[in-house]
Amino acid sequence: MGRGDLTSEQWARLEPLLPVGKKPERPPIRSKRQLINGIRWRARTGAPWRDVPARYGEWETFTGSFGAGSAPSGVGSSPSCRPRPTRRA
Repeated sequence: MGRGDLTSEQWARLEPLLPVGKKPERPPIRSKRQLINGIRWRARTGAPWRDVPARYGEWETFTGSFGAGSAPSGVGSSPSCRPRPTRRA
């Protein structure tokens, strides 16, 4: 367990709140706990997805979970989230 990873107590509180997989007969390659710890690592460090340590899974696992970008699908794509162009006087 790395610094900043969920403790067993935190995980016990969080796990029941997570959705069940679409194919329960096929177990996932990485645990949800690893995935969440990887997401937390990236949010804490601000590093690119490609720099997430291997102990959390391959970086493609995270981008596959969140769509093609570095944020969950739809986040940052609305016009109100885009920077406004500067106006010239």
